[in-house]
Amino acid sequence: MERGNSKHGPRLDDEMSREVSGTVQGTTGSRAQEWRQPEPAGEDQADATTIVNTETRSGVPWGMTPVEVEQRSRLGRFISLSALPGTRETLWRNAQENGAPEDLLADLARLPSGVEFQTVSEVWAALGHPNETQRW
Repeated sequence: MERGNSKHGPRLDDEMSREVSGTVQGTTGSRAQEWRQPEPAGEDQADATTIVNTETRSGVPWGMTPVEVEQRSRLGRFISLSALPGTRETLWRNAQENGAPEDLLADLARLPSGVEFQTVSEVWAALGHPNETQRW
């Protein structure tokens, strides 16, 4: 049993379906009208294709190198948010439970005792590494 509109016959249903198929599927010029195109940049604005050539173009924050960003991210992958804020012992235990490699566990063991760290960036700085000097 086919479902269809009870007001029309199957032939009229098919015809109506073909009439709107371009709009529904976007295969006809329904989106190509001139009024749907984005407006060009103004005279006082740079073109969208202009790329500024700066050191931070890769997404690396000021004051850090790409290698340092990757290393800090690696450290953060093994410290759960539930462990923060935490002391050296808490962070070391949490990283060990998360399968941190020996070099990261050795770094965490070097943290000062009795200090509570709020963020991974604070842990990173306590290990003697630079954090970004300017946030976005």
